[in-house]
Amino acid sequence: MAVWPGLWPALLGIVLAAWLRGSGAQQSATVANPVPGANPDLLPHFLVEPEDVYIVKNKPVLLVCKAVPATQIFFKCNGEWVRQVDHVIERSTDGSSGLPAMEVRINVSRQQVEKVFGLEEYWCQCVAWSSSGTTKSQKAYIRIAYLRKNFEQEPLAKEVSLEQGIVLPCRPPEGIPPAEVEWLRNEDLVDPSLDPNVYITREHSLVVRQARLADTGNYTCVAKNIVARRRSTSAAVIVYVNGGWSTWTEWSVCSATCGRGWQKRSRSCTNPAPLNGGAFCEGQNVQKTACATLCPVDGSWSPWSKWSACGLDCTHWRSRECSEPAPRNGGEECRGADLDTRNCTSDLCVHTASGPEDVALYVGLIAVAVCLILLLLVLILVYCRKKEGLDSDVADSSILTSGFQPVSIKPSKADNPHLLTIQPDLSTTTTTYQGSLCPRQDGPSPKFQLTNGHLLSPLGGGRHTLHHSSPTSEAEDFISRLSTQNYFRSLPRGTSNMAYGTFNFLGGRLMIPNTGISLLIPPDAIPRGKIYEIYLTLHKPEDVRLPLAGCQTLLSPIVSCGPPGVLLTRPVILAMDHCGEPSPESWSLRLKKQSCEGSWEDVLHLGEEVPSHLYYCQLEASACYVFTEQLGRFALVGEALSVAAAKRLKLLLFAPVACTSLEYNIRVYCLHDTQDALKEVVQLEKQLGGQLIQEPRVLHFKDSYHNLRLSIHDVPSSLWKSKLLVSYQEIPFYHIWNGTQQYLHCTFTLERVSPSTSDLACKVWVWQVEGDGQSFNINFNITKDTRFAELLALESEGGVPALVGPSAFKIPFLIRQKIITSLDLPCSRGADWRTLAQKLHLDSHLSFFASKPSPTAMILNLWEARHFPNGNLSQLAAAVAGLGQPDAGLFTVSEAEC
Repeated sequence: MAVWPGLWPALLGIVLAAWLRGSGAQQSATVANPVPGANPDLLPHFLVEPEDVYIVKNKPVLLVCKAVPATQIFFKCNGEWVRQVDHVIERSTDGSSGLPAMEVRINVSRQQVEKVFGLEEYWCQCVAWSSSGTTKSQKAYIRIAYLRKNFEQEPLAKEVSLEQGIVLPCRPPEGIPPAEVEWLRNEDLVDPSLDPNVYITREHSLVVRQARLADTGNYTCVAKNIVARRRSTSAAVIVYVNGGWSTWTEWSVCSATCGRGWQKRSRSCTNPAPLNGGAFCEGQNVQKTACATLCPVDGSWSPWSKWSACGLDCTHWRSRECSEPAPRNGGEECRGADLDTRNCTSDLCVHTASGPEDVALYVGLIAVAVCLILLLLVLILVYCRKKEGLDSDVADSSILTSGFQPVSIKPSKADNPHLLTIQPDLSTTTTTYQGSLCPRQDGPSPKFQLTNGHLLSPLGGGRHTLHHSSPTSEAEDFISRLSTQNYFRSLPRGTSNMAYGTFNFLGGRLMIPNTGISLLIPPDAIPRGKIYEIYLTLHKPEDVRLPLAGCQTLLSPIVSCGPPGVLLTRPVILAMDHCGEPSPESWSLRLKKQSCEGSWEDVLHLGEEVPSHLYYCQLEASACYVFTEQLGRFALVGEALSVAAAKRLKLLLFAPVACTSLEYNIRVYCLHDTQDALKEVVQLEKQLGGQLIQEPRVLHFKDSYHNLRLSIHDVPSSLWKSKLLVSYQEIPFYHIWNGTQQYLHCTFTLERVSPSTSDLACKVWVWQVEGDGQSFNINFNITKDTRFAELLALESEGGVPALVGPSAFKIPFLIRQKIITSLDLPCSRGADWRTLAQKLHLDSHLSFFASKPSPTAMILNLWEARHFPNGNLSQLAAAVAGLGQPDAGLFTVSEAEC
């Protein structure tokens, strides 16, 4: 059948269009549909395909498509063919192949896109066909571009100290396409590629690793896309420098050239000088001290002696001495002669021999002198023997009266505030010791064998306790005395975070209840004959400015023990909690100590200890035990070596005990996992009238620079309404990581629909971005459910904060001495202190123990510090008895020996 040639392409187009409409193909990539039996090489292929595009304001967008070979080409948008009149088609011939080519253009307006807005995305696709089949182009999506005006979160002004980290959060306005963020400092672009100290997180926050003075300025977050450019409000960042003292100058010359005067030295607050509102140096810039210059004394003659007897040469003489006073301190010598000689016979020299009477006189005088000397020697010998007896009596008395109890002391005099050795004032003693060391019994003294499981139980049945007649007044008097000294001005003015006591050579223990902080003073750590008043203090981080460099973080509480400078002959052991996950590959741990001038120094690098050093540390999973021979202020600081370094955070949920309004607040605390931090929050919540509503949990917070997020979910809308305006709350990374901020928490406020609503069921999520997380399922009655209240009941540790003498130790004193005497000596069979250390899993510290005069004493001291007051004496007894000492009676002690 003959068909008009001009109608053939049109008919072919109609047939293909119907076929395409029926196929409903939705592929986004180019798809070819060849005609059966046709040459596939002549299928259309696209030289230009439509691409995704954004409509800016009301300007229509142009879509272009070009294919070769092509006899027809049209656009299809959202499954419907675009009208032919809306197409602009150009026909041409491809220069390389000579095949026919077609190019088509259409305009898409904002109104066309808005018609389908919210149902699906608007897309267009180009379809070309030839005699061999059809080909579809990729889909091009057309979206309406916009950028809202208000930022979801804007940066806030900050004041930070030098070298502290800065985090400026910024969440740009919602927009399509998503806005790009850049930061301006004083209108200059902040480029992290040019400054390695600065980087921008995925959440668009600006992070300055270590603040410098040059980082002071106004910071602006800028968000922009193809539609608009938005600026946040500027946040003023001030980097301040706290003042530091220069070194003291040399003492000036004494103001008096003769007698009592003054000399002074000075320092200036210029190392560094305070800048940008930083704190001025604390303390005095001038120190004065009394001085005394010895005055010169000129010599003066004593009276002349009597004339001597006339000599054989017919002369006699007399003498005098330059001794009234003798010249000293540079004074002048006496002038004149000390001997005067004259003629005694007026030139008629007649010598008369001495008679028998004179000889007898001289002999008598010599005999009297010898007797007097012998009598004096006898008196001196008697006096020395009496003094020795008196000293021994005094030593024994000190053991009985002050060896097992703290000795009350008189306040130190104002002119000697640093007095360390204080004699007991027995007339004003207000402390008593109750309980006996060993009960008296008649008959033979029974023996206690070491192989018995109860061998090491305290001697006697008495409990060694301290009773103060006026604890409050005594504590206030102690603190007032400490506050007069410059070094102690930062001590807390209260007794809840302080313990103190008076100790002698028998040692003792100080504890701050419910904090995990204690100080063990072993026997003989204090020299015999000395009595020290020792204190133990827990500081709040905001009261003590601890400089942290780089990625360092505070892992333990800041603890002071003192007074500093006291003489110790054995190391004391300071115990405190820490919140680090100890791993040599992830952490570099250092013990810091504050000097009397206020600067902090690294005194110990854990893992690189030197056995003969003044400091040593036993690090465990949640506590550390510091051996130190110098008292002072200490803190454990860690520096992350990798992103795997983690701190343990304790998560606690509190809510009001009684709810009298429609609003109900849930407070989520994120604390260091240490007992002291828990104690502070529990005391704070008691004041606020709060109760624990879920069991506490632990979260591992890593050094990844990611923030901590908190959110609440699944709140029943029929009973409660959440007043949270955003999807989650956030605590910045550096607020948690530096470890110096207390009471970090977020509050979720819920509102009851009705006052009768009392049942609450919801979920609280706490997680670190790209890190660990915890979920709390809350389901309780807010008016009567108190099942979690007892979880955080604070218990007393050991009864009293100060224990003195044998009451402070689990191991009886005499048994301890026998163990030390036996195990200190090396044994060929291995039954010595090394084997004991292995049995107690302390063999990693053998070099440290070996550097001390008594290794066994160090092991027992560490056992006492780790296991008081709940240590298992039976296990220790079994470890000691299992050493196989040949003398079975070596570790026995009778009550008579007490």
